[in-house]
Amino acid sequence: MNNDSSSRITAALRQWISSAAPGARLPSTRQLVAEHQASPVTVQKALQSLAAQELIESWPGVGTFVRAVRTARPSDYGWQTAALRSPSSPLPSSSSTMRSVPGDAIWLHSGYPDRELLPERLVRAALARAARGDAALSRPPAAGMPELQQWFARELGQATPVGVTPPTPNDVIVLPGSQSGLSSIFRALVGSGQPMLIESPSYWGAILAAAQTGVRLVPVPTGPDGPDPAEVDRAFAETGARAFYVQPNYANPTGTQWAAERGAEILDVARLHGAFLVEDDWAHDFGITSDPVPLATRDDSGHVVYIRSLTKSVSTAIRIAAVIARGPARERILGQRAAESMYVSGLLQAAALDVVTQPGWQTHLRSLRQQLQSRRDLLATSIGEHVPQAHIDHLPRGGLNLWVRLPDGTDLPRLARDCEDAGVIIAAGTEWFPAEPTGAFIRLNFSGPNPGAYPDGARVIGDALARQEG
Repeated sequence: MNNDSSSRITAALRQWISSAAPGARLPSTRQLVAEHQASPVTVQKALQSLAAQELIESWPGVGTFVRAVRTARPSDYGWQTAALRSPSSPLPSSSSTMRSVPGDAIWLHSGYPDRELLPERLVRAALARAARGDAALSRPPAAGMPELQQWFARELGQATPVGVTPPTPNDVIVLPGSQSGLSSIFRALVGSGQPMLIESPSYWGAILAAAQTGVRLVPVPTGPDGPDPAEVDRAFAETGARAFYVQPNYANPTGTQWAAERGAEILDVARLHGAFLVEDDWAHDFGITSDPVPLATRDDSGHVVYIRSLTKSVSTAIRIAAVIARGPARERILGQRAAESMYVSGLLQAAALDVVTQPGWQTHLRSLRQQLQSRRDLLATSIGEHVPQAHIDHLPRGGLNLWVRLPDGTDLPRLARDCEDAGVIIAAGTEWFPAEPTGAFIRLNFSGPNPGAYPDGARVIGDALARQEG
């Protein structure tokens, strides 16, 4: 009965409001109780319903009024054009790999592994323990928690051969994810307006970080075994560059793993030119049919500045990475980090350390290797069956991606739109080139959700490509 009465009063008041002027005062609760012969609770319920619909507004101690209709006025930000002027350098737009898409789509674009590939149980337990500990309320040292510094140094040191001095914990700087670390490293080691060599194609985030810091990129072509040392030598000599950004293990986007001899040759070239190799070991935990061997394990003279990230392998919510650098380079990078963020969350550092030191971590990595292999093989087989025009130069031995070459002349923006209209999200390869693309490529991630849909996704790509050719 009360609900019926409340609805009846709400309808009557709505009709009264429709003919009243904005700002008109409603009768008091006492008047409404007498007029509608209802209880005060019923009247209040009707008023609350009208307030939720934004038809009335109440002012305590003053009364209840018909809400004025506020028309949205377009904001004028024209003044900012004069204040900002032209950007110092054009910045690439955010990567398509960062897009959020409908849950029912087939995700082949993302740069992150699906939740089912993460150590969820370990992460949740680690965060709970970290929240109960001192890390939840204390400020860690600027270079990172000593225990986490020690773990990163030990990880690299265990792979360092006899005769090469392993890194120490003091060589380690903990980062809030590797992306911000790249910006700090580029500023510290290269500087605005100065050249830096980079493989082509290469990680879009490094291209973005270089643009943000004003670093001038010099592309060096790379192949299935890595870049040609003679090309690297010539690029250093011609440009005077003092740094080369590289991904020797499971490069993003190609999946390339440098041959051991190739890595040694390029390290010799860097030594010859007195230059740094900025080694991004982003996929260290994603070996499939091989194990990563960082270049940094062969260098103890400070030529290799090594970055290792845990963000993708532990959890995207725990953005923790580290840079290992020796000598004055380490101090310059730490100075840049202090200017950008005084320290990295102790809570996240403690949680990351907890996860990677649990016995279950190694068990998880062994299982992850098997899962990535089955996903990679399924996607590669599906592309071979449904996209016969495509060419996969090599099957990556690690990482998360397939680098797929399409016929010359393929309209990549149109292909991406047509695939998305059919519920398949792909990433056009253009954003991984620091200069003009050398062909029509797409990067397909095999660590996204619902791998059972890979054959359907490949079929959509093949159909969209066939329509272009037809």
